[in-house]
Amino acid sequence: MADLNIPNLNKKSGKYIFKKKLSLRRKPKKRLFIESVLMFISGLFLIYINYLIPNKSSLLQNVPTALNRIFLLIIDLFSNLSDVFLVLFIFISYLVTLILFIGIFNRIVRIASRKTRIINYK
Repeated sequence: MADLNIPNLNKKSGKYIFKKKLSLRRKPKKRLFIESVLMFISGLFLIYINYLIPNKSSLLQNVPTALNRIFLLIIDLFSNLSDVFLVLFIFISYLVTLILFIGIFNRIVRIASRKTRIINYK
């Protein structure tokens, strides 16, 4: 038994753990310039889209009232959810009591219709 060699499963080869997939080299100037031009173009595009939106000032002024209405609707939703859960509880409890009463009557009928056996003890 002393010569039994059990492999250690907790020790893994360091060769494959955390392979470096990202290069740590610096980006070339050309790539940095292309990325900055793309960022500039996307920023200009977003500014243009914001320019096309009509009535920005009235939309920004209506944000607090809209948030207030949303908050009130969420409160109303939760209050109505409690009513819905209460109704579901009532239906489920009626169903469970119906099943229990069917079981009660089934057992009573079994008890009433059971033939008595006489067991002789010797």
